[in-house]
Amino acid sequence: MARDVVMRSIEDGSAQRCVDLIRLGSGGWAFVECRRDPEDDHGWRRVTAPLGGFASEGEALVAARRAVAWLAQEDRA
Repeated sequence: MARDVVMRSIEDGSAQRCVDLIRLGSGGWAFVECRRDPEDDHGWRRVTAPLGGFASEGEALVAARRAVAWLAQEDRA
């Protein structure tokens, strides 16, 4: 059984938010926004459920830029 694999992780400038681009084991791509809190050692937590159904990593990234405000802002910097 194929598994989902994070192929790329893009962190914001504070290193407290990231967007993961995921290659789905069932085929296709998805993205998910995550956060981490510096005061605990839990690590990354998902902010949203993964959003999938994209044919390529590029399509998933375009959708993530539209959906995640800080990612769109970082691209403009």
